[in-house]
Amino acid sequence: MMRQDSQDAPLFGEDDGNVGARKSNIRHPLVSFFHLFFRTSAILVYLLCDIFSSQFIACMVTIILLLSCDFWTVKNVSGRLLVGLRWWNQVDKDGKSHWVFESRKAQSRNTTSSAESKIFWLGLIVCPIFWIIFVFSTIFSFKMKWLAVVVMGLVLQWANLYGYVRCKFGGQTDLRNMAKNYLGVQIFKQAMKKTAEA
Repeated sequence: MMRQDSQDAPLFGEDDGNVGARKSNIRHPLVSFFHLFFRTSAILVYLLCDIFSSQFIACMVTIILLLSCDFWTVKNVSGRLLVGLRWWNQVDKDGKSHWVFESRKAQSRNTTSSAESKIFWLGLIVCPIFWIIFVFSTIFSFKMKWLAVVVMGLVLQWANLYGYVRCKFGGQTDLRNMAKNYLGVQIFKQAMKKTAEA
């Protein structure tokens, strides 16, 4: 696993001219729209498919196409433009697969908009939760024909979530150790606060 600052491969849409832009504005409205559009459309088509159509194959193909468009859009466009993160897999000369998790250079991080960052992370975290609920509801309601579709939705959305969490918190960092360290710091802060009050 690798983590790099993007010094040799600039993130597209990153230029020095918009550093002075206000951080609360949405500077990429089209990207923000499509970041949420494909995700919510796949969920809505899944929820409303039985009501509006009796053709399972057409619904399944539509949902999988929307999920595929979402995966590509989030991985290749919105992650780069909205939060300055990207990840990919590359194969070296020996045939070994390496995952690369990359974040925008520290000095250019202030170019990201807080509104766009909130849109990105909200869409990235909330939608996989829906697909987890859909997996369990499909299993418990015995609608096994939909199981492949909801598992596909969960896998594609979870892959993007996992990749961007690794980009955000470090490609080398074990997420479990990071959570333990955070918990330890919070307990230490509470203990220090209580001793200062006493």
